[in-house]
Amino acid sequence: MTHRQAIKTGNEAEADAAQTRRPSASPRDSAADSCRPGPRPKRGVPEGLWLKCDGCRATIYRKEAEQMLNVCPQCGFHWYVSARQRVEQLFDPGTFEEWDGQLRPTDPLGFTDKKPYAGRIVSEQRRTGLSDAALTGTGMIRARRVACGITDSSFIMGSMGSVVGERLTRLVERATSQRLPLIIISASGGGARMHEGILSLMQMAKVSAALARYSAAGGLFISVLTNPTMGGVAASFASLGDLVFAEPRALIGFAGPRTIKATIRVELPPGFQTSEFLLEHGFIDRIIARKDLKSELARAIDYCGG
Repeated sequence: MTHRQAIKTGNEAEADAAQTRRPSASPRDSAADSCRPGPRPKRGVPEGLWLKCDGCRATIYRKEAEQMLNVCPQCGFHWYVSARQRVEQLFDPGTFEEWDGQLRPTDPLGFTDKKPYAGRIVSEQRRTGLSDAALTGTGMIRARRVACGITDSSFIMGSMGSVVGERLTRLVERATSQRLPLIIISASGGGARMHEGILSLMQMAKVSAALARYSAAGGLFISVLTNPTMGGVAASFASLGDLVFAEPRALIGFAGPRTIKATIRVELPPGFQTSEFLLEHGFIDRIIARKDLKSELARAIDYCGG
């Protein structure tokens, strides 16, 4: 080793001395460092806090929409509500009694499309909490007892199978025997349920025949059309009311616009399947906003002596 290598520069000697004088970390300091929180992660917006309106495309605070019965505060577009929510909105608290909830759908044809119909029924029941697409029962609307049926488009698009038809038929028959005003609120985009073939098509005639007997007995039937009311439901009981009400901007018809245009090869007028167009052409009697429906149903029952 040379003399130059053995002798450190002044700067190197000072650095070594500073390192020697630096106190080592104590166990307490190490514990404090380990407990010190790191940088806080950024908090995102909770999922489901906001909704995008299908009518005006505005972003709406969910709680504000729920306070308005699932109606857009900007443009008045009426969003989907479930059958259970309809019960809460329309009936006096604690008065609704469900009828025929024990009826359950079966798979008489062993039908399979993308999945077996039997498996589809089970998955829809778990997802929606409903046993089928119709809820029926009796309750009080502004202290007036009525019989009421509600279809729910979340269960296989509210399509009408054997159980839906049977529940509605029994509802009409009870309204006839008990002399109750009858209200059916339709939210069915699927018409007759293809998974049950001819058995589902029979329900259109069965419910309509029960309504004919109810009408002959002098009963009052109010049909309320909501978005959507299509197919075999629109072609049968939904159109047979003594009074036919509808929510604003509801889609109402039999087949879709593209199917009709392809069939008759005629340019269709804009909005021809909306409740506003149908009111203008005499297909429905009134358009009633959701917030007013309970009061207007009670008023109609009083006026008609139901």
